[in-house]
Amino acid sequence: MNKSGPIIVIEDDVDDKEMMAEIFQKLKYKNEVIYFSDGNLALEFLDKTDIHPFLILSDINMPKINGFELRNKVFTNAQLQTKCIPYLFFTTAADKKSVIDAYALSVQGFFKKPLTMEGLEQTIKKIVEYWQECIAPGQFG
Repeated sequence: MNKSGPIIVIEDDVDDKEMMAEIFQKLKYKNEVIYFSDGNLALEFLDKTDIHPFLILSDINMPKINGFELRNKVFTNAQLQTKCIPYLFFTTAADKKSVIDAYALSVQGFFKKPLTMEGLEQTIKKIVEYWQECIAPGQFG
């Protein structure tokens, strides 16, 4: 896990993206935040870049390829597995089946987007700070 790498946000809802961008700007993390409105574009970037992202925050309900399909492609890609990128679902809808399906794909977290800016900020802050403190195998050289 590259704690100084970019945070990848995969979000097709323009309003949610704008709110998240405002919050990341306010929190002033040193990590660049890279947004994708489409899972295929995110996968192409992850596949072709030498950059090792810090986190992936992915919506579930997206056009073209949904979050579950994207997670499966990331999870089964040998090259991406070596990057040890925490993959978290960050979505407006949470039901028992979605949560079970997500953890069956070995996601590292499932979060429901709060409805307020304050709630969204607190959740993003908790997620980023948790992963900043987390120890990963790659830290041992």
